[in-house]
Amino acid sequence: MTTSPPWRATVLTLFPEMFPGPLGVSLAGRALASGLWEIEARDIRASATDRHRSVDDTPAGGGPGMVLRADVLAAAIDAAGIAPDRPKLLMSPRGRPLTQARVAELAKGPGPLIVCGRFEGIDQRVIDGRGLEEVSIGDYVLSGGEIAALALIDACVRLLPGVMGKEASGTEESFSDGLLEYPQYTRPQLFEGTPIPEVLTSGDHAKVAAWRRAQSEALTEARRPDLWAQIPPKAPNRAGRQKTPKNKTDG
Repeated sequence: MTTSPPWRATVLTLFPEMFPGPLGVSLAGRALASGLWEIEARDIRASATDRHRSVDDTPAGGGPGMVLRADVLAAAIDAAGIAPDRPKLLMSPRGRPLTQARVAELAKGPGPLIVCGRFEGIDQRVIDGRGLEEVSIGDYVLSGGEIAALALIDACVRLLPGVMGKEASGTEESFSDGLLEYPQYTRPQLFEGTPIPEVLTSGDHAKVAAWRRAQSEALTEARRPDLWAQIPPKAPNRAGRQKTPKNKTDG
């Protein structure tokens, strides 16, 4: 009987000592130690060819900062020797925003190669020539792609089979059905004068589900109108409420 290899993240970085970092503790760390997934951090500088191990140069056309060289980075990608079916990602603020749906796709596959940029960016010819998919974790700029890569890997690892204790943990949380997660409560029953909502202690599972759905909808509409706009208008939901377009008036 043959078993498929564990999910694997191959990271190309100038700072391999940053990995596994926080991924080596808690949920991801226990899964890593038990062999449910693997991580390989490869030093881009190992592919440099001069005695100074140079990896960057000034931007063509002028401007501030430095740019990762095409020849060095391309050699580092090639040296990783990843299988053709593994996605090749570049963490970049100009990339397509990472979504829970994309995370789920990546978690179901063999695991990606992730390029962590530094300086002003990387030579566009490497992005085009090696088919890198640019991915962003938000509309802000970090010092490098390593922290973004850690976030992406953590999001994927927690969805791998056997990582989370309860399978429902991954299906009733923010973005699992396009909505933000409902508020959570636990003991004590009364905290600083505020009780747990009565419906949650009623024992009526249908009412609990309806309350949670309504809370998720209200939070999503208030905090993430971009997500709320993607829910089909007038589509019935589990809370029994119907969503109507905001720009439609009665009469």
